[in-house]
Amino acid sequence: MNIADVSILVLVLLFAATMLKGFNLGLGSLAAAFGVSTLAGLESAEVIASFPGDFFIMIVGVTALFGVAQINGTLDWMLDGILRLVRNNATLVALVPFFAGALLTAFGTLPAAATAIVAPIALGLSARYGLPALMMAVLGIMGILSGLLSPLAVFGIAAKQQIGASHLLVPSHTPITLLAGSMLAGILVCVGALIYSRARNLLPKGQIGHSDEPLDSSGGGVATLARTAPRTRELVVTLGGIGLVLVLAVGFDANIGLLGATVACLQMLVLRMEPSEAVSKIPWSVILLIGGLLTYIGVMQSLGTFERISQLLTVDGSPMISLLLLCYIAGITSFAASSIAVFVTVMPLLPSVVDAGVSPIGAILAVALASVVVDINPLGITGGLILGSAEEQVRPRLFRQLLIYGLASVAVGPFIVWGIFGWW
Repeated sequence: MNIADVSILVLVLLFAATMLKGFNLGLGSLAAAFGVSTLAGLESAEVIASFPGDFFIMIVGVTALFGVAQINGTLDWMLDGILRLVRNNATLVALVPFFAGALLTAFGTLPAAATAIVAPIALGLSARYGLPALMMAVLGIMGILSGLLSPLAVFGIAAKQQIGASHLLVPSHTPITLLAGSMLAGILVCVGALIYSRARNLLPKGQIGHSDEPLDSSGGGVATLARTAPRTRELVVTLGGIGLVLVLAVGFDANIGLLGATVACLQMLVLRMEPSEAVSKIPWSVILLIGGLLTYIGVMQSLGTFERISQLLTVDGSPMISLLLLCYIAGITSFAASSIAVFVTVMPLLPSVVDAGVSPIGAILAVALASVVVDINPLGITGGLILGSAEEQVRPRLFRQLLIYGLASVAVGPFIVWGIFGWW
């Protein structure tokens, strides 16, 4: 067994160890990078150089910017506006979790945090209007999926970092195309869920209920969604800052992480906010997780490990079948592990299938969506948040539904996203 094979074994052990209490995958990956590099005779400087500094800056800048919006109530104000617009139209009420999830993740909210916000809204609306709990949960999570590949979202940022690290040649419109692909995937599942529910008479037509007031995001009763009512000055400064970052980043290709950090710093000064609040919104655990994993992946790349894995997974004469195998690896692993961790781990395997003729955008989309489409299962964080937001009497049935849905998504989800998006 050579050192490349050892590094593969260590990677498998790292993911297996996530089932152990007290194990941190980010710290474990850094330890693995040190141990494997020492065995391989690599210098420490080579290991440190593998740490994704660009990813660190992007995540810190973007999440600090939207941390300000969350603290002063701007995000709640936006969601409250959505609820006021839909009134009591059955279909529009059912779509609230979808649009709320898409809005949150597209603007940089982490999937777990977005789920923590959307799940109570979805299950609260389900209880209030008698809408199917599973349908509402699916619509909410599909909304979150729709925004995941936004240039501001963690998956979109990770994709950009890995495209550069893997030296994939992609067209200039790749960020927009990736976002369009994730939105299309979410919309397709959303439409399917609505059609199925309408066909089974689970979703009533026309108006439902009687109250015009929006739902409390905690899931209990009728109240104003926004816990913090932002003043006009706060809205103008916050939305103006976000708009400025988007214009400069998208229109002039400025570094969005540095921009976000700069604007967030100025916003906190202008609004006289306590900086520790916004800094606490930065997902340090996610930065450690992905930073540690990418550092270990960098060590693996320097050892030629991914070329070795690509050889094992390559189906001669059929690169699309090789891509399908990668999609199933991503989907099966993500069922019990972190989707973003799986995504950044599989990304370095894409150059080989791209070199064999697969579209780079299609490959990225297929693997990314295969990593997240299995998230709606009761054994992970997403499923736990959904179950926790449901009423007590609904939970046993919803647990069974989520388990069936999750297992079915592992079986057919990777194949479907490969069939639709792998050819882009």
